[in-house]
Amino acid sequence: MDAFRFALTPEEKDYLKNLVQLVIAGRLAGREPALPKPPTDVLRRHFGAFVTLTISGRLRGCIGHIVGDRPLFETIAGMAAAAAFDDPRFPPLSRREFETVAVEISILSPLTPCPDPQQVTVGRHGLLVRRGGRSGLLLPQVPVEWGWDRETFLDQTCRKAGLEPGCWKDPGTDLYWFEAEVF
Repeated sequence: MDAFRFALTPEEKDYLKNLVQLVIAGRLAGREPALPKPPTDVLRRHFGAFVTLTISGRLRGCIGHIVGDRPLFETIAGMAAAAAFDDPRFPPLSRREFETVAVEISILSPLTPCPDPQQVTVGRHGLLVRRGGRSGLLLPQVPVEWGWDRETFLDQTCRKAGLEPGCWKDPGTDLYWFEAEVF
């Protein structure tokens, strides 16, 4: 896989982070805010993305859309609301929590089949495993945060899908990889 050559300017990153805050604050106030016009055309390009919310370093919500089928700024707005209010692992974000929440955004490269699991680089690649009706995805920063090696990362992606560790070795399991711009 060639390196993901996508980078945002500080202005574009600030716009997206502020957009996340605007969307969540609006929902907490009971309204859907109008999305401000993106400052550049790059933010209108179609990419998959995830919005991750943490409080004191602990996960508080993380939702993403892996397919780039709409403008990036619209994807980020939708994932911000979903991470704050629709992550099934957590209750909806409260006003009090909103004051301390930290935001991380991951812009995804297109997913492609991984030709050889031994080529997976921890910290560079994210993974998606799929078998039958089950799938699981882990972002590139996850194995770094947990101190996992390549094989543990592959196994944990299987677990995320509700599959047994090592299922990535099975020819009936599809393994995809991607890269991400994370900020």
